[in-house]
Amino acid sequence: MRWNKFTIKTRPEAEDIVIATLSEIGIEGVEIEDKLPLSEEDKKQMFVDILPDGPEDDGIAYLTFYLEEDADVATLLADVRRELEDLRMFLDIGEGTIAASQTEDKDWLNNWKEYFHQFYVDDILIVPSWEEIKEEDRDKLIIHIDPGTAFGTGMHETTQLCLRQLKKYVTGQTELLDVGTGSGILSIAALKLGAGHAVGTDLDPCAISAVRENLAANELPDGAMQVLLGNIIDDKKVQDAVGYEKYDIVAANILAEVLVPLTPVIVNHLKKGGIYITSGIIDDKETVVADAVKAAGLEVVEVTRQNDWVSVTAKKP
Repeated sequence: MRWNKFTIKTRPEAEDIVIATLSEIGIEGVEIEDKLPLSEEDKKQMFVDILPDGPEDDGIAYLTFYLEEDADVATLLADVRRELEDLRMFLDIGEGTIAASQTEDKDWLNNWKEYFHQFYVDDILIVPSWEEIKEEDRDKLIIHIDPGTAFGTGMHETTQLCLRQLKKYVTGQTELLDVGTGSGILSIAALKLGAGHAVGTDLDPCAISAVRENLAANELPDGAMQVLLGNIIDDKKVQDAVGYEKYDIVAANILAEVLVPLTPVIVNHLKKGGIYITSGIIDDKETVVADAVKAAGLEVVEVTRQNDWVSVTAKKP
């Protein structure tokens, strides 16, 4: 199916009002493209493998919407142009021009699959759900992962650093807390390595369905892992639900800026002698995280590296 694609060139400051105006006309599902830097609040909520540097803000925003071929395009565009002109009377919307083109219907959530294929992290084989396992690999430790709309395939160095540390410390009695669980890959790896149970926390609701699907793909029961939605750093309800001094291992593959406020909270959830595995740390932030770990009363036991990324592993006395 072909769609009519329309892109409005405007300014970041006008994005919300233009989108609200489009909604009033009946146009929803607008794509936003701009170069605004992330706010501190945005960064706190990005429990991700990597936070890339963005381009410098150029003061331009592009708002794209799609209309079906059989829609009354002429009428809708006339309405959009009229509303944009009305907005100019009290708001700087920039150029306010509309570029038109056509695009084929796409399976947006599945297009990335052509770039994700099975691969090894040392002796762990990570396999997406749509690929077959080779006969010679069937005796390996295999993790089936389909991240869907949640983060975490295992391809990034930060995740691989965590996986290697989990291999060192997981036992048959391990109770794991996985902060920023995403696709659940770290918890699933721990369970496959013999851990008894895992609890994950995340800010993204997509993590709940992603983890459920990945548990099933790995033939692990739902009861093997629980996922809680919310920010463990400042949400007392999440902290209470997670439980105190009950975890043998806490894994947090996030960002240094998040690990700093997270670490003094995590101490309360670790058992005495428990292991705290952190990653997502670019090399020039290593000292910042190590200092936060020590300030929280933990002992740094190991620092591992892969390319420009660092994992700090600590122990609760």
